[in-house]
Amino acid sequence: MAISIVAMKPKHTTTTNNNVANHHTVTDESSTGSNSPSPPPSPPPPPRHSSISRRRLRVRTKPHSQSRPENLAVGFLFRRNLRYLLVLPLLYISGLLICVGPFSGLVGLFSPPGSVYRSHQIFEKLWDDIRDDNATAIQLSSVWKHKRRITIKPQKPCPDTTTGQNFGLDKEASGPSGYLIVEANGGLNQQRSAICNAVAVAGLLNAILVIPRFEFNNVWRDPSEFGDIYDENHFITTLEDFVKVVSELPLELMERYDYNVTNVPNFRVPAWAPANYYLGEVYPVLKKEGVIRIAPFANRLAMRVPPHIQFLRCIANFKALKFSSSIAMLAQNIINRMIEKSSRTDGKYVSVHLRFEEDMVAFSCCVYDRGEAEKSEMDSLRKKGWKGKFKRKDYIIKPGFNRINGKCPLTPLEVGLMLRGMGFDNNTSIYLASGKIYQAEKYLAPLLKMFPLLYTKESLTTPDELAPFEWYSSRLAALDYTVCLFSEVFVTTQGGNFPHFLMGHRRFLFYGHSKSINPDKRKLVLLLQDMGISWKAFKDQMREMLIESDRKGMVIPRVRKINRKTSIYTYPLPECSCLQQTHNSTLTLANDSHIVDSQLYSTK
Repeated sequence: MAISIVAMKPKHTTTTNNNVANHHTVTDESSTGSNSPSPPPSPPPPPRHSSISRRRLRVRTKPHSQSRPENLAVGFLFRRNLRYLLVLPLLYISGLLICVGPFSGLVGLFSPPGSVYRSHQIFEKLWDDIRDDNATAIQLSSVWKHKRRITIKPQKPCPDTTTGQNFGLDKEASGPSGYLIVEANGGLNQQRSAICNAVAVAGLLNAILVIPRFEFNNVWRDPSEFGDIYDENHFITTLEDFVKVVSELPLELMERYDYNVTNVPNFRVPAWAPANYYLGEVYPVLKKEGVIRIAPFANRLAMRVPPHIQFLRCIANFKALKFSSSIAMLAQNIINRMIEKSSRTDGKYVSVHLRFEEDMVAFSCCVYDRGEAEKSEMDSLRKKGWKGKFKRKDYIIKPGFNRINGKCPLTPLEVGLMLRGMGFDNNTSIYLASGKIYQAEKYLAPLLKMFPLLYTKESLTTPDELAPFEWYSSRLAALDYTVCLFSEVFVTTQGGNFPHFLMGHRRFLFYGHSKSINPDKRKLVLLLQDMGISWKAFKDQMREMLIESDRKGMVIPRVRKINRKTSIYTYPLPECSCLQQTHNSTLTLANDSHIVDSQLYSTK
């Protein structure tokens, strides 16, 4: 509240404006329609020759009986606004606590809501209600409200592959500009992203693409090459009318570099480089040298590229990349067996991508319920896998803050509580896509109590069938990817390339609908720490979360020309819509999913 005070002037003060001197007021700017009493008239002005300048005088405190009217007014206003003066410090302190609350909780001052793992206590409290819940179970065939096919504005037809297309720069040139070598790093789907981007860059530069090389990763530790995971011949043939692909450099170039591709000079490309960068910086070097190598190549092309280059990403991801025959055959067997195990739900099942492996728990720096034993194990894993990264002085481990912000991997128990709350009963068949679960015997037990029909690739195959894949993380991930792709419902729990590619692939197959559950983990951790919550209240919240996942599953980003900001691998429409097949009663999966039997899945 702004208060303007003009004090009484002494008799000897000079003024040049009698109006000002004769109209002293005390103004309360927050009051409307009321004026304070006017003080008595000012004393006569002093002689004009006085050299004393005017100045404002401080209001001095006097006994109540001797207070002047203007001081009485100030006192009245002070008392009236005392409550505001008291409230302001409280507001300041509250704001400070809000800002530093999570940090304070981390250092032990207090624990903000959602920062502590208490899901096991919630489960024990609610288990009797969960077990005895006789509410109508959700039917997998009716999980999704949005069953209609999404109407997408018709796009231009796909390029005619029989006429050949030149997507590069020199359309009048007699041949390609040179050879492009890329090294894809990361796990299965980060490599997939690099492959699709490499096809797009080769088209942009009018280059010949050499089959991408896979960088050996210390975390994934998988020495697999392109042909071990994908059908190399199918990849080359599918792209031949768009981008020329070869298995290796021609002999004369190999001789120039001592038959070692790593001797080819490496061009360092910044992350998310736009098309103009490749045209202005990379293309001249490619034309001059005849070959160029880009390593690493993860996320080295922006999402915003011209439509004809974006199309190359589409055809690479959804048509050219087909899993090798060994992966496809075993994946088909697992799917068939999963359908047999799901007879109670008409052959339909739910797939869950669970990221509760040892390395993921260690990397997340989250804390669960094993106390000092867990801390010791996780410290050891961090030291072994990431050397001194987590011991740097500038690196602060904040488990409570990570949990509040939805960064902690969901435990099997939390996934089970969420799904039972959404209405999936214990007759629901669940396929668990995961690596080796951390403390599996302990953490899987409550999930099995809630969903006894729980299966994995290990439980659905024989040791001999799985042996050729056992020490190859990318090949095992390819099996999980395929089985999840054709589940009725896919549940993601931690983000990353695997669910992003999978949700996009499902959008492509199911005409725009991902049919996936992507939980609001920030909301979930608050509910799973509320020891006073009832089973009914929890169910109500989970049903709302399911409805929201259904709504988001239908989202198609607004794309104007090349103004795309989202990942085309997660949201493939509308650019990839021309590749979608039109079907009547069945969905042909042989070309899209690398599955042999195309009559197993009906369109929804």
